[in-house]
This record gives sequence, structure tokens and C-alpha cells, in this order.
Amino acid sequence: MIQDMRMSEGVEWALHTCLNLAWVERDRAVPTSTLAAFYELPPAYLNKQLQALVRAGILASTPGPRGGFRLARAPEEITVLDVVVAIEGPQEAFECAEILRRGPGGAPGVDYRKICVISQFMRQAELNWRRELAGRTLADLKATVEERFPAVPGEVRHGLTGTRT
Repeated sequence: MIQDMRMSEGVEWALHTCLNLAWVERDRAVPTSTLAAFYELPPAYLNKQLQALVRAGILASTPGPRGGFRLARAPEEITVLDVVVAIEGPQEAFECAEILRRGPGGAPGVDYRKICVISQFMRQAELNWRRELAGRTLADLKATVEERFPAVPGEVRHGLTGTRT
């Protein structure tokens, strides 16, 4: 059972890193140290998040001295939910413990997850949350940032690769 409903900071780090990589040339790998330094993050912990993104097929890694990470798919093909699940795992946020079974009138053979109003409500809320995250892509985030903060793409490219274009 989940003890803490908050997402880890790794989700924020992963989303920002993926967004930043969307502004770098598709074939250019950026080292963990460079990605971590951009936001003053601990490289070893960021690397754990990056490896989870590689396992999920969101990032590709290139070994060696000129290695690093790049997006494995186009930003239009990466949803916010993809990143969240890669970092946090696919488990549901709410797990019905079926406490109604132990209460007055509880019956041992009933699946309370299916008839409990609270369980149904929580499940629907989570489905709505997941649907919203699945409906937003990295390309959507990228377009919003570019509209609201036009200088950011050039600043990110310069910070990660030394170039502005």
C-alpha cells in the first residue's frame, strides 16, 4: 500500500530533463553531469531517473566519452504519463483495503472494491488524472514553454551544448 501520495522529486527532474532534451538536436547525447549541473542536481540520483527513462524507451543512452542521453522518441510520442510511470511505477495511487468487510454487516465473500462508493470514487479520480497526463505530450509542454517563455529554448541549448541554434 502506498504510504505517501506525493510523487518523488524524480518526476519533476525527469520531466524537466526530457523537456530540455527536446530542444537539443535529436542525435546529440548530453552527459548526465551536464544535465545535472543545469539545475544543480546530484548527478548520481539524476542518473537513476535517466536510467529508468531509458528502460521505459523514453530516452536512449550512448556510452563512452562522448556519450550521454537523448530522447528515444519524438516529443509528440512521449506523454507526461509515460514519464510519471517510468519514474514512479505503474501501481495505483489508491488501494482499497476493503475495510467494509470487517465492519458491521461485512461479508467475507464480497469484493468491496467493486461496490464501495469510496473505492469507486477514488478509482475514477485516478483514471481521470491518468487520462489527463496521458493526453499531454512533451511536445505540448514544449509548445507552451516556447509560447510563454520564448528565450528558454535557446538558453537551454546553450546551457547543454554551448550553442543557441
